[in-house]
Amino acid sequence: MQEFVINAAKAAKMRHASGLGVEQFLASLVKPTADLARPPISRFHVGAVGLGVSGRIFRGVNLEFPKLPLNYSVHAEQFLVANALQHGEKQLVFIAVSAAPCGHCRQFLQELRDAGNIRVLITDGKDNQVHPLSYFLPHRFGPDDLLSKDFPLLLEPRSNGLIAISNPDISNGNDCSNLHVDLHVEATEEDIEADKKERDLNKEPSLRSWLREGKRSLLDLKIAAFTAANASYAPYSRCPSGISIATRKGEVYSGSYMESAAYNPGLPALQAAIVAFVCGGGGEYDEIETAVLVETKDAVVRHAATVRLALQSLAPQASFHVSEADFQQRKR
Repeated sequence: MQEFVINAAKAAKMRHASGLGVEQFLASLVKPTADLARPPISRFHVGAVGLGVSGRIFRGVNLEFPKLPLNYSVHAEQFLVANALQHGEKQLVFIAVSAAPCGHCRQFLQELRDAGNIRVLITDGKDNQVHPLSYFLPHRFGPDDLLSKDFPLLLEPRSNGLIAISNPDISNGNDCSNLHVDLHVEATEEDIEADKKERDLNKEPSLRSWLREGKRSLLDLKIAAFTAANASYAPYSRCPSGISIATRKGEVYSGSYMESAAYNPGLPALQAAIVAFVCGGGGEYDEIETAVLVETKDAVVRHAATVRLALQSLAPQASFHVSEADFQQRKR
């Protein structure tokens, strides 16, 4: 299985063995990274390789989903940022990419701290020079125009201060990462009964048999989705959300919704979870068996309808659950 994250020690060893400078070594990883892309519509493979301040290397590829609108696609640079976020990286300092970042990605990358200073190398042979990101978007509109200077930006530690509404115990439950979580919380009788009813309608096994098979409980997935929502970067709409997905093998992946100051070039939570799924070695999307979305009560930006549409195409057999959360400061 290809590594989508290379730890600092291994990265240093690989670079030394290559005899290349840091930036040229990263550029040499772009082509094999692009080969991992999944673009069945355009058949245009894009690979992005980033270096974090931790010394780790992160890889990103473009993903496209047949029978869904093109705006469901994940660009390689978005994949790269989501991958870095899910692994706790605090800042990216260099990105090598196989094709010039589109306007969508140039805007999305503005949400990173000191975005204009991130060094970018395009490896398509047209320009071998390294340029700062500000070279590609000289008159930018970004978080500096809308947020205070000390507001935590994308990749920086955050908690949205959410409390779970339907399952209050989740708020003080296990701390799960945005990556591949490993939880051992038993589902409540309420969760079991709700899941059983839904699965009976679809002639699927009940959650009790799901648990007997050693797979994750519905409450596990709610906790993972809640944690992802708490880490969601949604400073403009104030509508954080997160999603968790479980595969037939019992693997659980989660992702956080990420916004852009320009609104549209964001990354939905489902796509972020699919990034984690791909990074974790996931195969076909129909391996997804269950999905849980957590979004805030009375949110003006909601994702349930679009997630349901995407699952109908990607994993039509998957069960889908929605839970609501609220902000701690609104608790009475």
